[in-house]
Amino acid sequence: MRVIDLLLSRTCFALMFSLACSLQLLSGVSSDAAADDLSARLELKKNDHISLVGSGLGERMQHRNHFETMLHQAFPKHQLTVRNLCFPGDRVAEKDRLRSLNFGSPESHLKHSNTNVILYFFGGNESFAGPAGLAQFKNDLDELLKSTKAKSFSDSDNPLRIVVVSPTAFEVTGDRALPKGDIENTNLALYTKAMKEIADANDVAFADIFTPTQTAFGNSDARMTLDGFQLSDSGYQALAPILTKALFGDDVQIPATVNERLKAEVDYKNFHWWHRYRAVNGYSIYGVRGKAGSDGTYNNTDVMERERAILDQMTANRDQRIWKLAAGETVPDKVDDSNTLPFINPKTNVGGKNDPNRKRGKLGSLDYSPAEEQQKKFNLADGYEINLFATEEDFPELANPVAMNFDSKGRMWVSTMPSYPHWKPKTKLEDKLLILTDNDGDGRADKCKVFADGLYLPTGFELGHGGVYVAQQPDVLFLKDTDGDDQFDEMTRVVTGLGSADSHHGIAAFEWGPDGGLYFNEGTFKFSQVESPYGLNTLGEAGIWRHDPRDKSTNVHVNFSFANPWGHVFDDWGQNFVADASGGMNYWVTPISGKRDYPEKHVGGSQYRRVAGIKKGEKYNDAPPLLKKRTRPSSGCELVSSRQFPEDAQGNYLLNNVIGDRSVLNHTMADKGAGFFATEVPAVVTCDDGNFRPVDLQFGPDGALYIVDWHNALIGHLQHNLREPNRDKSHGRIWRVTYKGRPLVNPPKIDGATVAELLESLKVPEARSRYRVRRELHQRDSEEVLAATKKWMASLEQADKNYERYMMEGLWMHQAHHQFDEALLKRMLESKDYRARAAATRVLSYWYPQVQDILGLLKQRLNDDHPRVRAEALRTATYVGKPELAESVLDVLNHDTDEYIEYLLEETLQVLE
Repeated sequence: MRVIDLLLSRTCFALMFSLACSLQLLSGVSSDAAADDLSARLELKKNDHISLVGSGLGERMQHRNHFETMLHQAFPKHQLTVRNLCFPGDRVAEKDRLRSLNFGSPESHLKHSNTNVILYFFGGNESFAGPAGLAQFKNDLDELLKSTKAKSFSDSDNPLRIVVVSPTAFEVTGDRALPKGDIENTNLALYTKAMKEIADANDVAFADIFTPTQTAFGNSDARMTLDGFQLSDSGYQALAPILTKALFGDDVQIPATVNERLKAEVDYKNFHWWHRYRAVNGYSIYGVRGKAGSDGTYNNTDVMERERAILDQMTANRDQRIWKLAAGETVPDKVDDSNTLPFINPKTNVGGKNDPNRKRGKLGSLDYSPAEEQQKKFNLADGYEINLFATEEDFPELANPVAMNFDSKGRMWVSTMPSYPHWKPKTKLEDKLLILTDNDGDGRADKCKVFADGLYLPTGFELGHGGVYVAQQPDVLFLKDTDGDDQFDEMTRVVTGLGSADSHHGIAAFEWGPDGGLYFNEGTFKFSQVESPYGLNTLGEAGIWRHDPRDKSTNVHVNFSFANPWGHVFDDWGQNFVADASGGMNYWVTPISGKRDYPEKHVGGSQYRRVAGIKKGEKYNDAPPLLKKRTRPSSGCELVSSRQFPEDAQGNYLLNNVIGDRSVLNHTMADKGAGFFATEVPAVVTCDDGNFRPVDLQFGPDGALYIVDWHNALIGHLQHNLREPNRDKSHGRIWRVTYKGRPLVNPPKIDGATVAELLESLKVPEARSRYRVRRELHQRDSEEVLAATKKWMASLEQADKNYERYMMEGLWMHQAHHQFDEALLKRMLESKDYRARAAATRVLSYWYPQVQDILGLLKQRLNDDHPRVRAEALRTATYVGKPELAESVLDVLNHDTDEYIEYLLEETLQVLE
């Protein structure tokens, strides 16, 4: 199924049923309470231009267009123009609305939209500050309303009207993993009351949707939010009549049902507006890199601003169709966009003896070799061999593959993005998620099935919890197949508000941690504001996120000035490593994953000098590197853990290189004091074909190493215009590396296995097999898994050399299923294996609020015999955050120190002091 099809189509029956339920819920709202909130109703005039401004509550409305459709139905002759200017995470004060460079002020976008009606959606994010933040919020809102009223954003004669819209209530879901909602609703009620006071004082309309949504939630047996805080699709269906009544009272007849045909047109209009206003690659349109990509006449800004102008025209064309449909007229099936400006088509800057990218070795060949010929150009380390697993010659859908994973059935999933680097208006979105199957076990794919079509730049993805998480910046989507046909038919935006300033710095390197968290990376130039039921999380200029599917939290795991971190991997003991593509640096994550709140950053990274404003020549202490960088850039990393590979390779750190060497680099890994250090040895694979672009790698269920080959003559985002005509849109290959003479691995059964069988499979040697087993266990029923885990742990043989690791698996399983067990945690903190003690100290950084005597427990870890445990304790201290720890962390100086401990101590003291 195509994503756009799912967005644009909903059955009339579902809409009518949901809206009927919504209206029934509304009947329970006190008319007196509603009247109190309508002291200053909104009055619309013909040709009004309405702009929605504010937080994620408003932002999601352009993806769930029930309210806007109802608005046009309620005012069929008004020919209303609606533009959504909301961003997740936005708050009242302009300084609290983060945007990428040169995005433009709120005023500039209101003027661009010719606005004379503003609906302000604020208060929800601010409410998490509780009573302590109320005075500042009221002051900010008062200033906003006064300054807005003094301005004009429209060239029409219709006067400016403003409505302050309250947040919705917090739904009491009954889910023990989510907040109860009592504190949240107390705060929301407080902020709603304050918003009405400030609106009344400034003589602007106020719409209370907190009170009726609280009633609606209480009267409904079905969930209406994703997490208590953010509405689901059914929640937005219910909100449409609630908001309409809050805005207009009894002056407007609320439609009994939503016009399905009209809603589809509103969906389509907002699709085009979204790509204009929330354009991916803003840094290369209106930002600094807009000056790049010149063909001698046109640069990126010239070409892409023309496209944004075209999108404005296409959006306006769809407005006119909406007006006709709302008025009961018919429109042609196809939109007439013949009135739009022509595209600017730049000339190529590729080729010729003076091509700078050719001189630098970055350019491949525009004469593409067949896969069979390319295979002859590989050079492999002694004992290894390579074969073609899949090619665009067999499966044309495999165009521009970028990321890969294996499911519980052993099938390979691949995301492709021929739209890279930027979707062009009037063209079809054809980025996909594919399932490749090797039915006969010969090491080559026999079948390709499209799980999802119509995606946009799916730079990363991962399977789990009954579906697949897919990057589609600025969102993470969750796609689910509900009928078993291997095509998705349900979509949810589970994480919103991520940055979208640069598509090749997009959300990537999805990786499950053993703790049950889904980690994904984000590159520089981007500013993200992610809303959650626990409050707002902010990240600017690169880092790593951690999303917990059970409690719906999305938190910053690493706040560090990466350039473009396109690799992330965990070892057997939960220690993680990250590869930064553009700069080519690699890091052990513990030192750079202590708590750092925006706008602060951990010291170091290829972009730190720019981000921190450090002038040339000024010194600073960079974070310790994992390895000595020889070449760049990197795109994906993996640890060798496969009986199919030789013994002397086990534990090695593999690293893709897409330009300098076009290879899979190989490094031995060794303990070095608190951390690790990797030493380069001969590469596993290099290729003399300049179009070989390894962008992802992973060990498969059979123990072979699989490599995703983007296969493109051009690489990089900056060197060529976004519309460079020689960007390839058709090639893509998957390669498979094995070691001669060693048998393939017989993987454990995962799909259909019992919980007890899965737990036993955590003993297999292959890390990736255990990874997939954990992934399966994490999505199973918590009570069943935890009961079986306790039984499994009790059955383990203490004499087994891997006993402590198995026990650590048990602790992680408790963490993933949100089952706090202080006795088990303390047992692992006292393990005889320092690797287990370090891993348990990482768990402590999440469980510390529930632990008794956290200061005493942490002080013991700060004095542990092994520096890795002390390093994890320093990191944990930043999350505990108690000032009295400032003296305790100095205990590490009573032991031998190294560069990791010294770096961590300095970073930790900055947080505690």
